[in-house]
Amino acid sequence: MRVLIAEDDPTSRLMLTAVLKKCGYEAVSASNGLEAWEALQQSDAPRLAILDWMMPEMDGLEVVRRVRAEKAGLQPYVLMLTTKGEKEDVVAGLEAGADDYLTKPFHPAELRARVDVGRRLLETQDQLARQVCELRQALDDIKTLQGILPICMHCKKIRNDKGYWEQVEGYISHHSEALFTHSICPECMQKHYPEPSSAPEW
Repeated sequence: MRVLIAEDDPTSRLMLTAVLKKCGYEAVSASNGLEAWEALQQSDAPRLAILDWMMPEMDGLEVVRRVRAEKAGLQPYVLMLTTKGEKEDVVAGLEAGADDYLTKPFHPAELRARVDVGRRLLETQDQLARQVCELRQALDDIKTLQGILPICMHCKKIRNDKGYWEQVEGYISHHSEALFTHSICPECMQKHYPEPSSAPEW
């Protein structure tokens, strides 16, 4: 997973990059808030971001606010990492939209654990999103079978969505998970397989 590091101090940025790479993450760096905001606007933006609070161009809180104001697309997991450690600061960061808050100086093991939490949460969100798509597709299939079906009054074939006529079994099999087994009703049995009449007695 790619992780955005927005940190204006070069030493701290290098240290964060080294910790993340050691944990198997790919680090993407930004040296100020504006660069971080632009990186998060890209189509391939990192899903997880570590933001410093006090940065030039745009501070971390403003970056978070802008990210949360964006309603379209998947939201990134944001971890604020800053020297501002007062309770009021933590509350302000979380209320701005940060998912987690960690103060400097940080312990590498704690940072890794918190990033891992964010990764697991994002993976769960992705799994739920896939399940919602599957449910929507299933609902669309059900609605297809609930609509009005053009059916031939003679041969009983159904006209599909592309305008072609196909057997009822094929149409229903394509739009549902129903399986067919063929049998014969009593009327057709009598019509197509009549019992032979008894020979007259002389």
